[in-house]
Formats: sequence, C-alpha cells, structure tokens
Amino acid sequence: MAAVIPPATPPPADPVLAKRARIAAWCTLGKRVGYSTYGIAVVLFFVGLAAGFDHGIATIITAALVIGAVFLVPAIVFGYGVKAAERDEADQGKRQ
Repeated sequence: MAAVIPPATPPPADPVLAKRARIAAWCTLGKRVGYSTYGIAVVLFFVGLAAGFDHGIATIITAALVIGAVFLVPAIVFGYGVKAAERDEADQGKRQ
C-alpha cells in the first residue's frame, strides 16, 4: 500500500491565489517540455551534422522546434504574468 504524501505547502484559501498557483504549475511544466524539446532538437542537429542529414532527421528537428515553441511561448508569457501579479500585490502590501 502506497503512503500518501501531504503537499509541501497547503493550497491557498483565496481562489485567486489558488488559480495563480495552478497557472504557475502549468507554466513550470510548459517550460520543462519546451526546453526539453529544444534540447532534443539541438542534440539531433549535431547527430545529423555528424552522420549526415536526411529527410527524417530534418523533419524531427523541425517538429521538435515547433512543439517547443508551442509549449514554451505561452509558459513564458503566463509565467511573467504570474510574477508581475505577485510583485504588484507585494508592492501594495496585500501579501506578507
């Protein structure tokens, strides 16, 4: 039987803070996926450079770059939005 591990921090009581925490978590996941696919594209580029490019390698590199952009761009934009909202609340003295 698997042990249930409690979350590191309790979920915020304020629904706005809870939603912001969910968005921040999705942003973290999006950044991981985006940067990982960019890393795969770079590795495949050097593999193709050493072994010779063919249609398959070029297609996979292009697909990895497109998938990375699809995940990474919104994650970065929303991540900046979350950070800006947190900074604005801290400046107004609403939090902590």
